[in-house]
Amino acid sequence: MDQTFADGSEAATPILFVTKETWPEISARLAPQSRAFAEALGFEPIAGRHAVLPDADGRPAIVLFAIASDDAPRRDPFLPGRLASLVPAAMAYRFENQPGDGAHALALASLGWLLSCYQFTRYKQSDARFPRLVAPEGVDAVRLTRIAQAIALARDLINTPANDLGPSELEEAAVGLARRHGAKTNVLRGDALLAANFPLIHAVGRAAAQEPRLVDFTWGKAAAPKVTLVGKGVCFDSGGLDIKPSSAMGLMKKDMAGAATALALAQMIMDAQLPVRLRVILPIVENAISASAFRPGDIYPSRKGLSVEIGNTDAEGRLVLADSLALAEEGEPDLLFNFATLTGAARVALGPDLPPFYTHDDVLAAEILACGTSANDPVWRMPLWAPYDSLLDSNTSTLNNISSTPFAGSIVAALFLARFVAPARAWAHFDIYGWTPSTKPGRPEGGEPQTARLLYDLIETRYGGRRKGVGRPEGGEAHSRG
Repeated sequence: MDQTFADGSEAATPILFVTKETWPEISARLAPQSRAFAEALGFEPIAGRHAVLPDADGRPAIVLFAIASDDAPRRDPFLPGRLASLVPAAMAYRFENQPGDGAHALALASLGWLLSCYQFTRYKQSDARFPRLVAPEGVDAVRLTRIAQAIALARDLINTPANDLGPSELEEAAVGLARRHGAKTNVLRGDALLAANFPLIHAVGRAAAQEPRLVDFTWGKAAAPKVTLVGKGVCFDSGGLDIKPSSAMGLMKKDMAGAATALALAQMIMDAQLPVRLRVILPIVENAISASAFRPGDIYPSRKGLSVEIGNTDAEGRLVLADSLALAEEGEPDLLFNFATLTGAARVALGPDLPPFYTHDDVLAAEILACGTSANDPVWRMPLWAPYDSLLDSNTSTLNNISSTPFAGSIVAALFLARFVAPARAWAHFDIYGWTPSTKPGRPEGGEPQTARLLYDLIETRYGGRRKGVGRPEGGEAHSRG
C-alpha cells in the first residue's frame, strides 16, 4: 500500500476534530445546512464517532471526528487513523484543527493515519483503497513516511507464512536491506556456524530442511557511537521434540518478529543517516523435528564458554540469542538491544499490547519508558530479579535453558540472556508479542514490530540531534559481502 502523504497542492476535504468541550462552539460555527445534517445523523462528540457533511452538490465538504480530551484516560493519539477506513477513499483530506495539544499530537495523528493505511495483499489482492492525507504544516512528513514504510516492511515479513519465509528468504530480506544502504554484510550457514563457534544456533536449526544461519551487517562510520541490534529469527517454531500443541502453533510464523523488528529499526536509522555505527545480528533458524533435532537433556557449549543443558527444546529462542549476544558483546557496543517473541509468560503478565523490557541500566530504562510514551509505542519495565537466577541452575552444566519451576517465565528467560551480556553494558531485552490480535487505529490486525518506533526516537534523540537542530550526517560504508 502507498503509505505516503498526498500532494499538498491538490484539493483536500477538511477534517474538524471535536471534543465534548469544543463541540458546542464548533457546531455553532457550521453552516446551517451542515449543522442540520449532523443533527439528522445523530452525531455526538463521543471519541471515535465521525460524520461526513455534504455541500450543496452532495459532495463531502467537512468531516467531523470526535476525539477524547487531552486529559482523558485511555486517550489514543492514533485514533484519527481510524478515519483512513471510514471516509471516502477517492479524495484527499487535511486536518483543519489540532487533534490534541501541540505539534506532537499532530504528528502522532498523522502517523496513525499512515500506519492505518496498511494491508497485506501478497496472497489475496484487494480493491480497497485508502484516502490520502495532506501533511499538516509543521509536521516532518519525510520522517513520518520513513517510519511508516519501515513498519510496513516488518509487517510484511511477519505476516508471510513459513512456506514462503523460511531461513533463506529471511536472510535474503536482511541482506537486501543491507545492500540498499551500503552496509557491510557477512553470512554464516550450516556447519560454518560450528567452525565459527556458534554451537547453540547450529543445534537449534540443524533439524530443518533449510540450514541455520547468522546474518551480521554493519553500517556507518567506524568512529561513531556503536548501536547493535539482535533479533530472534525463528521462521517457524514447532517446539522441536517438545512439540507444541496445535493451538499454540498456529501463529508461529511470527516467531521471527524479533528479526523483523531489528530490520525495521535498522531501515529507519540508515534511511535517516543517523551518525551511529549500526550493527545488526540475526540468528535465523527453523525449530523443526527430524532425526538430527536437538533433544531434551542434551548439553551444548556456547560461544561465551558457558555450557547449557536443554531442559526444553521449545525454549529455543534464548539459545540462538545467547550466541548472538555473545558476539555482540565482543564489539563492545554503546547500546545493545535485542528483540524476541520469547515467552508466553510475558503475554500472561502484560497482554499482547504491552511488551516487557529488562535492563540493568536505570538511565536507559527511563529513556525507554519516556520514548515509549512519546511515540505511542508503550512498554513496561520488568525486574532482572537476581534471586531467581538460581532457577537456571543445572547439576550437569553451567546452566539450564529453562527454569526449575513454572513461575516468572519471562523474568527467568531475561536472566538467562543476561548471563551472556556484561553487567555494565547498556543493554535492554524486549520480550515482544509481534502481533496485533484485532485492528486498532494505526495497528491493523497482524504482524507488528513493537518497540521499533520508540527505539528510533531514542537513538535519534541520543545521537541524531533531532531536538537540537543538528543537520543530517553522512552515509554508510561501501557494501561488501562475506
